[in-house]
Formats: sequence, C-alpha cells, structure tokens
Amino acid sequence: MNGDTDSRTHRTATSTRTHTRAATVTRYTTSRSGVVGSGVAWSRRAARRSARVARRTGRFLRETVMPAGWLLAALLVAGVVLGATLGWVEAWAVAVVAALLLLASAPFLVGGHDYGVSLHLERDRVVAGTDVGGWIDIVNRARRVALPGIVDVPVGEGLVEAHVPLLRAGGQHREPLAIAARRRGVITVGPLTIGRGDPVGFLRREITWPEEHQIFVHPVTVPVPSTSQGLIRDLEGQPTSDIVDADLSFHAIRDYAAGDSQRHIHWKSTAKTGQLMVRQYEESRRSRIAVLLGLRHDDEHASEDEFEMAVSAAASLAAQGVRDGRDVLVSMSAEISEYEKDSVKAIRTLPTISAKGLLDAMSGVQGSSTAMALGDVAKLTVQTYPELSIALVVTGSLLPLPRLRAIAVAFPPDVAVVAVRCEPGAEPTLRTTPELSVLTVGALHDLTRMLARGAGR
Repeated sequence: MNGDTDSRTHRTATSTRTHTRAATVTRYTTSRSGVVGSGVAWSRRAARRSARVARRTGRFLRETVMPAGWLLAALLVAGVVLGATLGWVEAWAVAVVAALLLLASAPFLVGGHDYGVSLHLERDRVVAGTDVGGWIDIVNRARRVALPGIVDVPVGEGLVEAHVPLLRAGGQHREPLAIAARRRGVITVGPLTIGRGDPVGFLRREITWPEEHQIFVHPVTVPVPSTSQGLIRDLEGQPTSDIVDADLSFHAIRDYAAGDSQRHIHWKSTAKTGQLMVRQYEESRRSRIAVLLGLRHDDEHASEDEFEMAVSAAASLAAQGVRDGRDVLVSMSAEISEYEKDSVKAIRTLPTISAKGLLDAMSGVQGSSTAMALGDVAKLTVQTYPELSIALVVTGSLLPLPRLRAIAVAFPPDVAVVAVRCEPGAEPTLRTTPELSVLTVGALHDLTRMLARGAGR
C-alpha cells in the first residue's frame, strides 16, 4: 500500500469461446473511485441541477411577472440600495411600498386552475362585412372553488377578453363571443389562454389550450349570367379551326390515306368517285375559362378598396364557372420576395374543384408591390395551360388600354379575351377592340348588368 490508496483501479477480463475456433475477445473495464473522483462527479451533478433550477426559475419569472411587476422589483432594489448607501428615508419608503405591493399580489397566484375549456363557433365561413357568433364553455373540474380569471382569445391580430366568475366545484360558465369579419381574409381564433393575477396587473399566471379555429372570410360576390348563356354558349365545347380525323363537328371529305380508320370511310362519296373517301372533323375543345387577377399595387390598383373590388369580381366570375361545371383556371402571380422580383417569374393557381374551395382560397389572396406584372402572368399562363377558350383579365384602373391590348396579344388568336377594369365610382362602359373587349365597372353590381348584355360573345 502507498499514498494513493484512495484511488484504486479495477480491471475485469471477459473471454468468449465458440466451437468454430473464433478468436478470443478480451474487454477491459476501468473505474475510478475516491475523494477526488467523487468530488468531481458531485460538482458536475450539482452544476447541472443548478442550471436546471435557474432555467425553470427564469422561465417562471418571465411568465409570471408582468412589466408593472418588473417596475416594482426595480423600485424595490433601487430603494434598498439608495437607502442603505445614502441614507435616504424616501428611498426606504419607496422600497417598503414596492415590497408590500408585491406581497399583496402574491396570494392571487396561489392554487391552480383545473378548467375544461372549449370554443364553439356558429360558422367557419362568412362573407366580408358580417359577424360570427360563438361561445366559450368553461367547467371547473377541481374539487375546490376556482377563483375568478380572464380568458384571452386571440382573434387575428386582436385580442378578446372574457371574464370568468368564481366557480364552485363542478360549476360551469358560458361566455358569449362575437367576432367582426369586416374585411376579406382568414381569421385565426385561438389558442385560448386563461390567466389569473392581481387586479392591478403586477403578477399573472396563464394556462394555454392549443386549440385553434380558422374563419374564412369570403370576398363579396354577385350573381353573374351563366356561362352557358353569355360568355361561352355551348356546354360541349366550341369547334375550332384545327382539323382532326375524329371528333363531333363534321368538316369535309378527303381522299383515303394509309393508316386512316375504316369506320370513317364515307361510302356514298366512295361509290360516286370510285375511290375511298374519309370524313374530316373540326376539333372541339372543352370550354376552359381562365380568370387572371392582377396583384400589383403600384401600377395596377389605385387603392385598397379598388383591389378588393377586383378580387370580388374575379371570385364572382370564377365561382359562376365552377357552378356551371366549366373547366376553370384561376391564375395570378406567386409570392416573390423583394430580392427576387427582377429574376424570378412564377404563377399561382387556386383550387377550382368546388366553389367553396375556390372562395376559401380567395380569402387569402393578398396584393403586393413585388408581384409580377399582369402581362407576365398572362404569358406564363398561356405557356403552362395552352388550351384555353376564353380569358377574363381582372385588374384595376391604373392599367392603361395599350397594356391591356399587349396582354391580349399574349393569348392565341382563337382565345376570346375580356378585360374587367375595376374603378370605383366610374361609369360602366364597354369598349371593343380587335384584340379584346374592355369592361369598366364602377360598382360590383355593374358586372352583372354588363355581362347580361352579352359582353365577351
């Protein structure tokens, strides 16, 4: 034995043998014990525990002490320091008052809430300009009386407060809720937070429920004439100038060529001419309506109200096409950042499977100064979806007629282009050029009257 008796080394050897004459594997396990090793391990554990306690304490203080409470704490510390160092009686008085206020606020945090909270909304889809009703059900599931509290309900960027009275064990309370949906958009309601604290607001404890609800505020729409009565008259598609070998619209008769189907042979002409003759047809296309919406604020829309009118006009046209069973495409500029607006070009299309899904997507459409110009949107739309029957271009009053004509040229010649210019307060007019028809509407209801006159035929 020597002076290092407090530090011992233990070695354990383990050997493994198999019947296949495998090599022996030996493992060594080393452990140290003693005053030094135990002290280091204990110090590490103590440091970890202290760090955890400090983090929990800091989190508790951040969640519990309100800004007014931090001000009181600062006054308390400053009063003690100034009173002890300078001997100011006033500083000691401030410190005593601050301490008394903090002590008086502490009892309001004693205990906990065992609430069952549920949020109910009458509707999750409304039209802009209406209100949404709802209520909050609160049940005290504890075996003791629950002190009064306040339920904070985030509604979009705002906050609604509902006061919860004192509830005995098993008591229930229903708080009515009214949400104003004045403008188009998507309103997120929740998560609910119930708090309890002193009346002044020095200290506060909160419990959050992660439940959230979304309210889709649809744009205001107006009824427009059915696309089978005005814009596109046939339900089965319009014949085009493209000649094909098989379709519904008969075009002419030509000589038989190798590879033609025998079922298209016109036997009467064959008997007259003495050689095989086959039918030709004009290609019929399924009516596909493209609704293009401009999103740029700086050079397409003069005001926010004008942009909202354009969104409502586009939603009215697209929704009517969906209800009529048309193949509708709603295209607009995708979101482009400020740094990529000169180098990136991308379009965004909205779902048109149902009118409800379309209006839900329209609720989240936002204008931007970095959006692509409407002319670029038209070019990308034609490249991506070439088979179109009619294009409805919806924009604001700042887009001049020459730019509208340039947008119309981007479409194939057999595509009818109708531009809808939204200008609040303007006289409704219809102007026709060789490239397109331009509708100017001063109010949303003017769209119904103008389209009923047969615009875009």
